[in-house]
Amino acid sequence: MRNASVMKQTRLAFACAIAVGAFSSAAIAQPSLENGVVTDLSGTPAMNSAGECWHSGSSPVPQSTRGCRPEARAQVPAPVAQAAAPAATAAVAPVAAAPVAWEHVAFDANVMFESGQSALRQSGRDTLDRFVDQLPGLDTQNIFAIGYADRMGTDAANQALSEQRVDAVKAYLVGKGVAAERLQTSAKGETRPTTYANECEDANNEKNVACMQPDRHVFIEVSGSRIAK
Repeated sequence: MRNASVMKQTRLAFACAIAVGAFSSAAIAQPSLENGVVTDLSGTPAMNSAGECWHSGSSPVPQSTRGCRPEARAQVPAPVAQAAAPAATAAVAPVAAAPVAWEHVAFDANVMFESGQSALRQSGRDTLDRFVDQLPGLDTQNIFAIGYADRMGTDAANQALSEQRVDAVKAYLVGKGVAAERLQTSAKGETRPTTYANECEDANNEKNVACMQPDRHVFIEVSGSRIAK
């Protein structure tokens, strides 16, 4: 009987020890509110000998320690902000072309010659260069050039001399790019002097030659329209 009593007491003590151990574990390990992981009072996940986390009865199948320690959890990338939609491009109304304004243009030049000569002087070439510079953009058909001579010498000689002078001017203009068909020429000899009849009455000397200088020339003119500047 004594042995039976001892055995009964031993079994009772063993049961109490188990109960006390179970109670202590429950006091130490509590289900967390996140993922059903069981933690102790310090918040450390409870793990078995295999290193797996303990989960509550309603949680998924126990996972490894990597899945339950906060520092081992994968970082969730921050959501990428969507690029702002491009603003709608405002419709641009077509700009009406400004009306073209035209202007009437007319200009002339006077090329002087030496007495009895038809060769161009440097001053004459400079005058023609300035004339050509004004032609671009001009809507015109013809350029008029007229040759003249002074009253010294015969009528026939002066007529021929005025023709040679206007031909020299035309050749120079063509060499500068003016179309030959645009140049209309004529020669007046001594019939259209610039000086008056009572002027330059001296004999054919140096003074008279200088006085008649305005009569020895080629007059050129052009007119047309072009876009106003």
